[in-house]
Amino acid sequence: MSASPLLIERDDGLAIVTLNRPQAMNALTVALRRALAQTFAELEAEPAIRVVILTGAGRAFCAGLDLKELASGAAGVGAPGVPEDDPAAAIAQFSGPVIGAINGVAITGGFEVALACDVLLGSSAARFADTHARVAVHPAWGLSQRLQRIIGLPRAKELSLTGNFLDAERAERWGLLNRVVEPDELLPTSVQLARDMLGVDPAMLKSYKRLLDDGGALSFGDAMALEAKVAIAFNASLDPAALEARRQAVQARGRDLARD
Repeated sequence: MSASPLLIERDDGLAIVTLNRPQAMNALTVALRRALAQTFAELEAEPAIRVVILTGAGRAFCAGLDLKELASGAAGVGAPGVPEDDPAAAIAQFSGPVIGAINGVAITGGFEVALACDVLLGSSAARFADTHARVAVHPAWGLSQRLQRIIGLPRAKELSLTGNFLDAERAERWGLLNRVVEPDELLPTSVQLARDMLGVDPAMLKSYKRLLDDGGALSFGDAMALEAKVAIAFNASLDPAALEARRQAVQARGRDLARD
């Protein structure tokens, strides 16, 4: 029996999802794309799971579409925005934060999968490349728009119009990776970040993520108006006693961090 193309580990509010085709650099087959769609839909339906870490098995994060399957005619790119075809849409089904733990190369479609995550942490072995222009296929899972919004248009053009690799150190300098750690520290660091997020009020965690995402797609003026609208509606439901308890918890956490 062949191994599952996707591994899922649940642990106290956190799910670790691992692309599990290491012999093929975690290339995206139809089966793997469908498994991603099903998995993220299931995790969204589990109230206990509030943060997800997405990583890859072996030496690669994801090498993009499985070219052998594509060449055989057994699969195509599929319909953008349809979770079963589009990994970015699959990930977007989950309303909580998704941390991408980039353990190795993230190439073309794999780069798009990484960009669909909310926060990226990288191993020192992480590398990124967009080869869409070299194979003469337009990206359909968001790379052309997400990448320039993260690293800036000129840098995005440099990567996408050459197909050149971006190493972990430069990816961190450019703001693509939040931080770079040694390979054996990648998952523990990602789990610690997830635990920090899990310490946030559950409703606020999802609401604030949505506000950041929705506002980022608007002009500044419209985004400010959105913030005001969301704040008025959300803050009107606050319970003073619960708010005071959370304020005291924040102060206690600050004291603990200062001692560390």
